[in-house]
Amino acid sequence: MKFLITGLGNIGPEYMLTRHNAGFMVLDRLAAQHGLTFSLNRLAYTAEWRYKGKVIHLIKPTTYMNLSGRAVSSYLKQLNIPVENLLVITDDKDLPFGKLRLKPKGSPGGHNGLRNIDEVLGTQEYARLRFGIGNTFAKGRQVDFVLGRFPEEEMAELPQHLDRAGDALISFCTSGLQHTMNFFNQ
Repeated sequence: MKFLITGLGNIGPEYMLTRHNAGFMVLDRLAAQHGLTFSLNRLAYTAEWRYKGKVIHLIKPTTYMNLSGRAVSSYLKQLNIPVENLLVITDDKDLPFGKLRLKPKGSPGGHNGLRNIDEVLGTQEYARLRFGIGNTFAKGRQVDFVLGRFPEEEMAELPQHLDRAGDALISFCTSGLQHTMNFFNQ
């Protein structure tokens, strides 16, 4: 059984460790823990992981956040993976920092990466794991907030939240969506 796990973010050193790159950070942390290496391929950095009889394809689109759908669609088709086996990991400003919310489908909720994936795939019927980044920004400062780096106190807690998100994606692939939602949604 094959899965496509997509972490959303923006490429480039100026975006590393920013809140908007939470999806990339989850995959980078998981890859480091399991000895996986990402390679630059068409439209994405990719890694393949064989785990408990599953083939898990990890991608970090190089298309920038607002065009993530191109990479997701391309890899679903290329790898012949059904949309039911797609999980998209994204930041969410409407959740408190570190809180996780796994959903089987849904609207983009103002997230441009999810909006583009919905448009390109022609559906909202795919799983998404939302990683809470909080919303402690002044009115009109949302862009600066999501493209800003995590403050020092959150950086200290970030590894444990990234690990929990990594555990959730493993559970999605090995135990299924419903079990994972029951266990990881707080």
